[in-house]
Amino acid sequence: MVGAKKTISHSPILLILLVLSLLCNAVLVFQNRQKPATGVLVVGVLDGDTLVLDGKTKVRLRESDAPEITNCGGEEAKRYLENMVVGKRVRIDEQVGDVYGRAIALVYAGDTLINEEMLKKGWSRYHHDVSSKAVVLKKSADEAKEKNIGIYGLCQSKVNQENPNCVIKGNIDKNSNARNYYVPGCAQYEFTIVEKDMGENWFCTEGDAREAGFTKAKTCHRAFYCNSID
Repeated sequence: MVGAKKTISHSPILLILLVLSLLCNAVLVFQNRQKPATGVLVVGVLDGDTLVLDGKTKVRLRESDAPEITNCGGEEAKRYLENMVVGKRVRIDEQVGDVYGRAIALVYAGDTLINEEMLKKGWSRYHHDVSSKAVVLKKSADEAKEKNIGIYGLCQSKVNQENPNCVIKGNIDKNSNARNYYVPGCAQYEFTIVEKDMGENWFCTEGDAREAGFTKAKTCHRAFYCNSID
């Protein structure tokens, strides 16, 4: 018919566009799935400051010194670290070697600096270093000590609350590693803090102290503690 207008159907065009859109979305989803996950997987921890990464590589938390597993607070520190990192991917920053050649680093789980978290909760001591986070980490450790939380509340004391009859203080000098014990009457007795997280301990007798590897402090040469005779 002359003058009749042709009717053009848009259905095939819309269908093609829809199919193309679905294909593009499928490709994007596939590509995203193929992208490698960022960070490295943590498969375990040895203690409160040592992580085992995928491939069995070990890295220690920089500026963070947790108790040995056998010392007071050791198991608690390990569990706290496990809950934060095991099975998760972490970012390793500012990795260097310590004096023993072990890898130490700042470790992040998302935006959380694990080193800081351990110090903040009082499950590790600050160990001096020169990382970019040194000031922040030192502050977190100081605050935990002031709050008397973690190892500071659980493992350190001037008075033996658990067993008041055992009052001999075993002390390890931080500079020389000398292991001395103090009985009541020793010059430094009242000021000595027993830090069980560091391997120090309370003893009931001088014999117990000597058996554990401690020697009577030289400042105790005039001190006599009758209950310690064995």
